[in-house]
Amino acid sequence: MNCSISGEVPEEPVVSKKSGLLYEKRLIERHISDYGKCPVTGEPLAMDDIVPIKTGKIVKPRPVQAASIPGMLGMFQIEWDGLMLSNFALEQQLHTARQELSHALYQHDAACRVIARLKKERDEARALLAQAERQIPMAASTATTVNVSSLSNGKRAAEDDEMGTGGKRIRPGISATIIAELTDCNAALSQQRKKRQIPSTLAPVEAVDRYTQLSSFPLHKTNKPGILSMDIYHSKDIIATGGVDTNAVVFDRPSGQILSTLGGHSKKVTSVKFVAEGEVVVTGSADKTVRLWQSSENGNYDCRQILKDHTAEVQAVTIHATNNYFVTASLDNTWCFYELSSGLCLTQVADSSGSEGYTSAAFHPDGLILGTGTSGALVKIWDVKSQASVARFDGHVGAVNAISFSENGYFLATAAQDGVKLWDLRKLRNFRSFTPYDEDTPTQSVEFDHSGSYLAIGGSDIRVYQVANVKSEWHCIKTFPDLSGTGKATCIKFGPDAKYLAVGSMDRNLRIFGLPGEDGGLES
Repeated sequence: MNCSISGEVPEEPVVSKKSGLLYEKRLIERHISDYGKCPVTGEPLAMDDIVPIKTGKIVKPRPVQAASIPGMLGMFQIEWDGLMLSNFALEQQLHTARQELSHALYQHDAACRVIARLKKERDEARALLAQAERQIPMAASTATTVNVSSLSNGKRAAEDDEMGTGGKRIRPGISATIIAELTDCNAALSQQRKKRQIPSTLAPVEAVDRYTQLSSFPLHKTNKPGILSMDIYHSKDIIATGGVDTNAVVFDRPSGQILSTLGGHSKKVTSVKFVAEGEVVVTGSADKTVRLWQSSENGNYDCRQILKDHTAEVQAVTIHATNNYFVTASLDNTWCFYELSSGLCLTQVADSSGSEGYTSAAFHPDGLILGTGTSGALVKIWDVKSQASVARFDGHVGAVNAISFSENGYFLATAAQDGVKLWDLRKLRNFRSFTPYDEDTPTQSVEFDHSGSYLAIGGSDIRVYQVANVKSEWHCIKTFPDLSGTGKATCIKFGPDAKYLAVGSMDRNLRIFGLPGEDGGLES
């Protein structure tokens, strides 16, 4: 007996009272609920019209193919063939998917190369445009001032009048008014320092010990990598970097955005400094020039003046505490004292006692003392008022790459090929030396933080020491690896309250080390 709907032996047979036909229970119930009539005769049919039939357990007959061994082998062969065909189809689909993925990756790589080339062309076009904009007014000014006295460093003077005996330029010198201004600044800062205490917001030693890299920002070009100098303007938390790619970059750390790219130098930018509340940037370069960059309303920095008083690479720029004057030091064995507002070189000082060029320079916190490092491993201390050398420190090996005065004005740290030396300015002696690296690895940078509580050293890695006194031990509280892979950490600066450490290396990335979880800028 088979079901009148499916034609198979029913598992739960029922019969219709009206037609006497046999059905599978679940099938006829679904048909009645949908149509309300018999599926064969078409007569009206209700659930009450079907009667279940009690039967014994039904054993389904075995298929003919399974009734013999050859039949079963045939079934297995059919199953195996189907499985192999399915596997072949899947392999074909996988091969097609791999080809499509490879093509997509190639297109992505090609697009990235095109974007990089377009960005490079855009940057070069911007640099050419900026150079043309600077040359156009210069050409116009030259055309209107033919047969008139020339303009030098923003001051009009006849070329013949500027030259003295021996072909040297005559400088106006540091006037008594300026000396009085420097002296008053020195007295005020000295008085303030006596009352100054370490700020409560300064990062504690325990926090510095937990610093790690928070972010890395590719600020300079890839074809000429390397960050050689850095400065931080603390109140705005903006960072300026100078690179091998001839550009300086002004960078907003909290937002992680580049504010301005300062293009104009023809060789690497060796030194960069903020001045006048961050409105002016001073850069020194291996092209023998110093440039003053003025911020504009659109956020960019435009070249205001080009100073050409040196005859060799400018290695260092340092700003006086008044923010009205600055000093540049060069490999031509001279340093120049400038007035910021006019760009006029008031005096150019040469040391007749030696032929070494200057490789680093820094003002004392009170502003009446200037420290310089030479390529001949000497550290020279100058009286700014008289421009006389008042002290000389020797003992280093190799060029003095960096110098830094402590905030209290008592200590001077110098970095060279043989490591770092600490000098007591009260007794004019070396009281401690650090040799963190081997003799073939120079120390590139040394920097006290703004409070004078920490000292950072940069070379093949970065180390932070806790500042103590002359007799006490200066403990290394943290060592950061050089993540650039170049083995040269060229410049280091502490952020406000030492809440982070900015590091420049011989790749193009600026790295920020700080406490995880705190505001360390955007991750790149």
